[in-house]
Amino acid sequence: MQYFILPGYGNSGPGHWQSLWEKADPRFRRIDLGDWEAPRRETWIARLEAQVAKTGSPIVLIAHSLACLLVAAWAREVSPASVRKIKAALLVAPVDPDGPAFPASAVGFSPVPVSPLPFPGLLVASGDDPYSDPEGSRRYARGWGTAFVDIGKRGHINSDSGLGDWPQGRDLLASLLNG
Repeated sequence: MQYFILPGYGNSGPGHWQSLWEKADPRFRRIDLGDWEAPRRETWIARLEAQVAKTGSPIVLIAHSLACLLVAAWAREVSPASVRKIKAALLVAPVDPDGPAFPASAVGFSPVPVSPLPFPGLLVASGDDPYSDPEGSRRYARGWGTAFVDIGKRGHINSDSGLGDWPQGRDLLASLLNG
């Protein structure tokens, strides 16, 4: 099994749980989506699709922040053969592209597709995420047909949240894959 690390806007720095997971296990691989500071949805979709196309199944997508919106868009726009390679998706701290904190340099991520994902998913949110309110995250989970977990007030569930390796996230990933 391959695990694709999909960071959000600005990439995930060395103290981010995504980076720590990648460093700890060679099956976890960061996908280069292109420009991290001025992302374009079409470019990110094409980059993810290129990686999926050349990788055997099964693939687990581990998306943070803006990359959650990427997964929802990618799943609607690519071939069924690519989508069938995906075993599951862990979607952590999705952002609101119409919210006041959304970076103006990120283009094409609104409107957010809200149709059911064609693979199992788990959306993890925080009660005090500055980039998305909890009800917005719940709406995404309902629209995408994913399970939903609110982990309490943990900010944007990134390195600033003080999660380190985020053992709870590893447990959530395991429950997604074993459920």
